[in-house]
Amino acid sequence: MTTSKTSWAGPLDTRESPRAMWRTMGLHEVTISGGIWARRQAVNRQSALPHGYRMLETAGNFENLRIAAGRSTATYRGPVFMDSDVYKWLEAAAYEIARLPDESLVASMQTAIDLVEAAQGDDGYLDSYYQVAEPGRRWTDFAHGHELYCAGHLCQAAVAHRRATGDERLLRVARRCVDNIDRVFGPGKRAATPGHPEIEMALVELYRATAERRYLDLARFFVDQRGHGWLGPGRYNSSAYYQDRVPVRDATEIEGHAVRATYLTTGVTDLYLETGEQALFETLGRQWDDLVGHKLYLTGGAGARHLGESFGQPYELPNDLAYAETCAAIGSIMWSWRMLLATGHSRFADLIERTLYNAVLSGVSLDGERYFYVNPLASNGAPEHLSRGGCRRKEWHLVACCPPNVMRLFASLGQYVATRDASGLQIHQYMPARIVTDLEAGRPTALRMETEYPWEGRVRLTVEETSGATWPLHVRIPGWAQGIDVSVNGSPVPALLRRSGYLRLEREWKSGDTVDIELAMESRLVEAHPHVESARGCVAIERGPLVYCIEGADHPGRELLDLQIDTKAPLTARRDNKLLDGITIVQASGFQVDVSSWRGQLSRPLRGGSSLPRQPADLIAIPYYAWANREPGAMRVWIPAI
Repeated sequence: MTTSKTSWAGPLDTRESPRAMWRTMGLHEVTISGGIWARRQAVNRQSALPHGYRMLETAGNFENLRIAAGRSTATYRGPVFMDSDVYKWLEAAAYEIARLPDESLVASMQTAIDLVEAAQGDDGYLDSYYQVAEPGRRWTDFAHGHELYCAGHLCQAAVAHRRATGDERLLRVARRCVDNIDRVFGPGKRAATPGHPEIEMALVELYRATAERRYLDLARFFVDQRGHGWLGPGRYNSSAYYQDRVPVRDATEIEGHAVRATYLTTGVTDLYLETGEQALFETLGRQWDDLVGHKLYLTGGAGARHLGESFGQPYELPNDLAYAETCAAIGSIMWSWRMLLATGHSRFADLIERTLYNAVLSGVSLDGERYFYVNPLASNGAPEHLSRGGCRRKEWHLVACCPPNVMRLFASLGQYVATRDASGLQIHQYMPARIVTDLEAGRPTALRMETEYPWEGRVRLTVEETSGATWPLHVRIPGWAQGIDVSVNGSPVPALLRRSGYLRLEREWKSGDTVDIELAMESRLVEAHPHVESARGCVAIERGPLVYCIEGADHPGRELLDLQIDTKAPLTARRDNKLLDGITIVQASGFQVDVSSWRGQLSRPLRGGSSLPRQPADLIAIPYYAWANREPGAMRVWIPAI
């Protein structure tokens, strides 16, 4: 059962990271076996990945590489960063075959890798846009050229592929590419930093996979160059857009382009995990606190503004105009995951859970073949309500960063479930799963998790195999849970939480031992901070980790803008196994107001003491992630309260 280095597969390997409090597990060590996420992984494998491969051909991504390889005389198509979508797809496919063998998927991967390998220049340079469309302009546009961004995704795909297969072909391509970069950039060479962070986290992971110290040094170099004016004001007259306004260690808030921001903080956290530099950890803490305290949507969505796809000012969180890009949510998860590994604090796992179930899961249709780029918290139901948005997902986007990003996250999701350290196990996310690993001194341990989470709050952990030694099991108690009961082998135990938000259960475990956790799964109303103007006077519905919304499909003949919720009336949960792949509905009581007296007026003198006529109305709320999977229609998360 011992897990060797060559058999280990996953996106993040902290087994030897000096500042990692907990160690990540490989995808073969954690198998998701049921529930929402097993279904999503199956759809990802059977539908999304084949669909993505076809779309990479249709959109021109593969053709661009053929041109660069001299196999086609066509014209380059698409934005400058088209190669990155190929690499993200390859990374996702690698995680999938690490989970389950698939000859068809392997064949598609090999075809794509053949193209990537053939397109690489003799000097190691690889970027089809600059090889084909502007061959004389390499390394001239750091703000928008995305060369280092694409190289970063190549590295992540290559590491994932080597870990999944043992084949080093794509890794050799990536290392040649990075060797070319290393010859150009670094101390005593050229100074620059990429307009879109990504290579930082990729170089650290390449270091973890190869033990080549210069990759870590190059990651630090690119981090150190930020905030020194290399990129200029650029778009929107703001260097913050590129994460270049202040040096990384001096940052006190999270700002600028939301994906760039979260990718940078992810890479900086990786750098901290390997170097232990305290100044990096301190700036990460300041930025994470700013994110969750001032700039995060209820769903976990990140990025309020369409202008610059960026964070706004504190409490600037519009609902219908929310940007909340799917990639930014994924960036937030990657960052929080690393912060969790560095600190062992449950608040990071809580945010991962909230973001995963809401801001990310909403980004893909139930059939896995249509995607949202942006994820607003309200929609009027118009086909083009928002740029890159509307009330319908699209099968692909011109800027197609989100679809393969979702694919790689879902394929690697097992890694986020649990970790281990020298002595024990930690459970971070609740879902049906089997965990098989070695603890200290190669002690084999197997654990089975059974639950109907997120619909029900009961979780059972069964020890299937253990050496009989005493070791601690840590289980996260979600921040939303107001009531907790825990028992071991049927006997209640005191639910004494550590300050970290984890319950520690230490004993001499035996095969067949069970831990039962009961989290009070009640529907609840939540309110926003008074400074969030877009939610003032409103409430939202939550149940467990899920944020709910009301959708036009469930309220035929009613205008959602006219509905109000009665905050004094009880909320009722009801299971519907046939609706939207099986969900729990929350029913609420409220009113529909009659606004007919306002016809033709946008304002009028205040009528003291008068109120609009209204009649009782039943409200039906569904999980936010499931909206826009039926006929087009309006949706809203925040509902006026009475």
